Amino acid sequence: MIFLLHRTLHSLLILFLVMFCTYALMGLMPGDPIDLMISSNPDIKPEDIARLKAQLGLDQPILVRFWHWFINGLQGDFGYSRFYYQPAIDVILPAAWNTIKLVGLSTIIAILLGIPFGIIAALRPKSFLDYFTSFIAFLGFSIPAFWMGLMLMLVFSVSFGLLPAGGTGAGEGDDSFWFAAKHYILPATTLSIISIASISRYMRASTIDVLRQDYVRTAIAKGASKSRVIRKHVLKNALIPVVTIIALDFGTVLGGAVLTETLFSWPGMGKVLLDSINGSDYNVALLCIIVLTINMLLGNLLADVAYSKLDPRIDLTKGASA
Repeated sequence: MIFLLHRTLHSLLILFLVMFCTYALMGLMPGDPIDLMISSNPDIKPEDIARLKAQLGLDQPILVRFWHWFINGLQGDFGYSRFYYQPAIDVILPAAWNTIKLVGLSTIIAILLGIPFGIIAALRPKSFLDYFTSFIAFLGFSIPAFWMGLMLMLVFSVSFGLLPAGGTGAGEGDDSFWFAAKHYILPATTLSIISIASISRYMRASTIDVLRQDYVRTAIAKGASKSRVIRKHVLKNALIPVVTIIALDFGTVLGGAVLTETLFSWPGMGKVLLDSINGSDYNVALLCIIVLTINMLLGNLLADVAYSKLDPRIDLTKGASA
């Protein structure tokens, strides 16, 4: 409990610093609402500009503006979106839910495929299956996500017409499960390919390392079946370093979601973030970055908890192995 409290406070400090740095950088960028108004109306008077900046607080130092924004944010007021014409929080919530569904599905696919592939390759080193798995993994590392998405769209949407090219399918008059699921296949596959490659490679290396340990040889010498040795001794210990990779890959998938969601017209945070930056909608862009940062910190915290579940020797109260 003490360790979790310490990590939570540490995460909150990082989140606060990210909020401040992001707000400061956006506040120093040219193109605030008044500048855009001046460019669209060159006849506006200087006294009107001063009055409008005073009303919006743009005449105050960055530190003062950030503090006012932070206090209002604690009360649920993160500003108004001038691109979507509604409160920023109302823009982010549905977009965040769409991103969580897409990223969560792709992460589950990567775990369910990457871990078994890595174990199978480790149990049969230098076999055809091992070489084939390594080849597929290297392809996943090498191919950019946006190019993979374009190829999948070209083959399955344009050439064969089997899957929709974009969108979530909401509001198209068909509420069936399969109709909605078809819209997830291409973007989820695009996001999961890189994660499958990294998880399978690290799982293979970790499994081979565990198989060489004395306790595994002892279990085999005592007559334990191969499946029992893998399930009871190998899997849990091999998963410990892979948990870190999964947590890091979760952040990579969130970053790749910006391009993937834009490519497939997926109404998630990635697309909203890109549209808000292009439209100088800083309130929405800032809130998107905050939500992405929270997800990253939460993923790292869950990874620490998973360590203790996989290996009882890891003492979270001390933050190190006992």
